[in-house]
Amino acid sequence: MSQALEFYRSPARYLAARGIAAAGAGGRLAGAVAGSVSPLRLVDRPAERRDEPGWVRLRPLLSGICGSDLALLGGHSSPYLTALASLPFVPGHEIVAETVAAAPGLPAGSRVVVDPVLSCAARGTRPCPECRAGRRNRCGHITTGSLRAGLQTGFCADTGGGWSRSVVAHVSQLHRVPDELADRTAVLVEPLACAVHSVRRAAIAPGASVLVVGAGTVGLLTVLALREFTAAGPIYAVAKHPHQRALAEALGATETFGVRRLARALRMLTGGTLEHPDLGADFLLGGVDVAFDCTGGAGGLDTALRTVRAGGTVVMSGMPSGAVDLAPVWFRELHLIGSYASAGGPEAEAPAQAPDFAEAVRLAGRVAPLAGFVDAVYPLSRWREAIGHALSAGRLGSVKVAFDPNRS
Repeated sequence: MSQALEFYRSPARYLAARGIAAAGAGGRLAGAVAGSVSPLRLVDRPAERRDEPGWVRLRPLLSGICGSDLALLGGHSSPYLTALASLPFVPGHEIVAETVAAAPGLPAGSRVVVDPVLSCAARGTRPCPECRAGRRNRCGHITTGSLRAGLQTGFCADTGGGWSRSVVAHVSQLHRVPDELADRTAVLVEPLACAVHSVRRAAIAPGASVLVVGAGTVGLLTVLALREFTAAGPIYAVAKHPHQRALAEALGATETFGVRRLARALRMLTGGTLEHPDLGADFLLGGVDVAFDCTGGAGGLDTALRTVRAGGTVVMSGMPSGAVDLAPVWFRELHLIGSYASAGGPEAEAPAQAPDFAEAVRLAGRVAPLAGFVDAVYPLSRWREAIGHALSAGRLGSVKVAFDPNRS
């Protein structure tokens, strides 16, 4: 048996969490709601096992609490995704772990990070066209093969997840952690790989002006990836809290703004005119060349759409939720790009490009500010407190909250 946090099917609890969130519960109340209402429970469950070749058992050392996890617990996740998961599952897809047994190229006791996408290689199916091209994050077989449905580890009933003391993964998902990389930095590799992928998806021209909406983990890592992998010009970031502004600037942001003064500030910096509709927020005729929504909320995407120049690009880096007015996409002929997870290997369009995860491992080891990102670590037994902290991370001065499943 293995102790784990389990997300189970309970439409009543899911709808209750969604209703309370829609009513505007926040801060400590939001944490209490997540603990009392969401369909999450601490259980002892049989440890997952896979007898097919290539599977290995892992002992999670740290597992992050991601914005998509919080959206799930708060009832914000899209119904579209329900067909891509199997219940009950153990959440947790940002994982640094230790191999329990030897695997090809990995002796027992090796520290690894997990690429959570459950693609054709993990499922034992013939490679789909996307997997053959190195785009395993677009795998078309995530509901078939030897596993039950699950777009990722942490959303599949057959693999477990990082919010537990035991999880299984396929060797194709594992990346060895250098000895000098601390666990608290290694647990950031998965979201950093996602940031690398989203920046590559945007194909940013040299000197282009860029806006990053949101300065949580995803937004901050996107600023870093923009400076590392592109020749972007000015990078502007929307940040609510002072510690977020300081970190964004340390990672390469040219300037940071609060949401309220963003449109006016960008008008001064990029030109154009500021328009005032009868309903809804102001928008620019003009604006930045590229904007990244790193919030996953309707407000963040709306802000990005309203501050990009005609013909510009908006990248959706956060898991979307809520209704958004798409009139700017139509009227300003914007390019709207989705960015999900990270590519598992060099894509056909860029065969010389290192995989996103490999770049993330390399980058994590040499950027000093990342060492302080994880400043709150909880045992599984204090999961209500941990989720409350994660929901209020910005206000509390934190960036990333994580579980240590082996801590009592």
